[in-house]
Amino acid sequence: MQKHNVYENRELSWLKFNERVLEEARDPENPLFERLKFLSITASNLDEFIMVRLSSLHDMKRAGVKETDIAGMTPAQQIRAVNEAVGTFIDAQYTTYRRVILRELKEAHITFADAQHPMTEEEAAYADRYFDEEVYPVVTPMAVDASRPFPLVRNRTVYIGALVKDKRGERETDLCLVQVPEVLPRILELSEEGAKERRFILLEDIIERNLDKLFLNYDIYCRHAFRVLRSADMEIDEDDAPDLLIEIEEQLKKRRWGKALRLEVKKGTDKQLVKRLVSELKVNDDAIYRLDGPPDLTFLMKLYAMDGFDAYKERAYRAPHPHPQLPEEADIFEEIRKRDILLHHPYQSFSPVVRFIERAADDKDVLAIKQTLYRVSGNSPIIAALARAADNGKQVSVLVELKARFDEENNIGWARMLEKAGCHVIYGLYGLKTHCKITLVVRKEDEGIRRYVHLGTGNYNDSTARIYTDLGMFTCKESYGADATAVFNMLSGYSEPLVWNRLILAPLWLKERLLYLIRRERDKALSGEPARIIAKMNSLCHKEVIDALYEAAAAGVSIDLIVRGICSLRTDGKECRGRITVRSIVGNFLEHSRIFYFQNGYQPEYYLASADWMIRNLERRVEIMFPVEDEDAKETIRHILETELADTEKARVMKEDATYAPVDRRGKRRVNSQMTFCEEAAGAAAHFGTGRTRTFRPRTSAGGKEA
Repeated sequence: MQKHNVYENRELSWLKFNERVLEEARDPENPLFERLKFLSITASNLDEFIMVRLSSLHDMKRAGVKETDIAGMTPAQQIRAVNEAVGTFIDAQYTTYRRVILRELKEAHITFADAQHPMTEEEAAYADRYFDEEVYPVVTPMAVDASRPFPLVRNRTVYIGALVKDKRGERETDLCLVQVPEVLPRILELSEEGAKERRFILLEDIIERNLDKLFLNYDIYCRHAFRVLRSADMEIDEDDAPDLLIEIEEQLKKRRWGKALRLEVKKGTDKQLVKRLVSELKVNDDAIYRLDGPPDLTFLMKLYAMDGFDAYKERAYRAPHPHPQLPEEADIFEEIRKRDILLHHPYQSFSPVVRFIERAADDKDVLAIKQTLYRVSGNSPIIAALARAADNGKQVSVLVELKARFDEENNIGWARMLEKAGCHVIYGLYGLKTHCKITLVVRKEDEGIRRYVHLGTGNYNDSTARIYTDLGMFTCKESYGADATAVFNMLSGYSEPLVWNRLILAPLWLKERLLYLIRRERDKALSGEPARIIAKMNSLCHKEVIDALYEAAAAGVSIDLIVRGICSLRTDGKECRGRITVRSIVGNFLEHSRIFYFQNGYQPEYYLASADWMIRNLERRVEIMFPVEDEDAKETIRHILETELADTEKARVMKEDATYAPVDRRGKRRVNSQMTFCEEAAGAAAHFGTGRTRTFRPRTSAGGKEA
């Protein structure tokens, strides 16, 4: 048995990932507004981590759980380590905000009104008028006293807290709260159009300066912004839930009252105010975070989205581009009949996937459409096409996963809409999340019934498909079609086929197949045959899989892991024998695809999957891994993996202490894998049909020359 110190704790590993995102915010080679965007992403990431992962640890601690995790840490030990790491990270966040972002914004003549940059008389008058006309009718001052209990402080919402006293001196000091209304923009521009300097102010600062107008009969002793994060975990008892949709709706209401996990206040906030908030919210001292700036840095994304700042954004990543095999005018069914088609998003457009569903909805020869939906966009064209297909008399079956975290409410709405349109809707499976990405279109043709299948590594979300890197595949091979039919029969009923042709499903067989494939490489190495594994995923923390990788490395297998986020495998022990590398790529797009390559002696195999190598994916979710058999598609996947392994710009490599460092560029060309794929997608689209040969080459330094 391995010792605990050969594994990394998953929570601390995730925090290291967020540190890598923060490095992008500090990287002077990134344009200013891209850095601002990355800083906003770290804030959003950390919020979700606190609400889900830290919340789960607190639940285990309260339940008296003493068992240790893969790294040998109890829940209580993990909480202490996480709190310490989070505190250090927040300090780094706000140092970046104040010393880097604000300074460079000022150099670009973009400033926020604060103590260092006070408003002019004209700006102050405009801000006060905005309060009177737009804010005052919306806000509600809430006093806390014997007759008015402490109100619900909403999760992730900025508030103004104040201590006030009756001017007549008849009452003790009271606590008052004002919610910063989320229906109004968080940022207000103070400068006029065409001004040399663009000036902004945060909505909470406008409210703070006008707070006296809300408490006319009181003296205000202090006024400070604060924010609370609550547990977002939902406890769903599926045994006693007669209707899962209604049960989740009830749990969403309860989420508002989740336990307060974190109280954010600005440095210098009145101690008495903090004491009152701590008492009312019932948070521990280690849950108080004193920020050197405004709470909730996600407001920076609002600034990023404003007009007039294109000069400060990255314009080199030009994507998406048309797929060379699937131009707009192409008959998509005819093209799929010719050969399997691989799609690489966001470099290649997601529109062929949308067109696939839309064409099926309107095609008189299509008999049925079946699809799984985990996360979809707010105005999804796929949902609209499915509803239209049902209206056109086609058999439409859709599995809408109601338990997709933070998308529950959205998915409930879509499920009800699809049902009303006449679709057969399944609300996920008992005890499992359905995370696989699969679409089946059944079409009657001259040769008989033909099944068209789309499989992917990412969600059917046309919005995130522009910023997440994913792979998808169209096929009409009978073996895939038969398996796709079996998947939907299993999801909609109790039918489990005796034999599967190509698709490998979790939680039934995927873990065992992965372990078999890893051990087969081990056996190949022991017999002297070529043996190599390249695996790209979001997270790796399944102990059995990690142990199998250690065994394979010890036997001589060369293993290259491309893991964006959590990685509980370490490369510093004798288990690795120096044969395992781990790298993480953090760039303009979110790396999301799952790709697995096994050399298998002289017969290499390529797989794509919806699943990471985590316990939840392999044992508690419905996932699909599938082989890629088309030779051109294999070559494309090989090129993707090799280019990412050659990345020297956005890749960080795990060191022996499980921290990450930039790639040593000495003697190497400068390669930005995401930029390379953008350029190649553009070239493939431009040269399609010209008869020219496509060539793939890694992106080098500016100007395309080697460094």
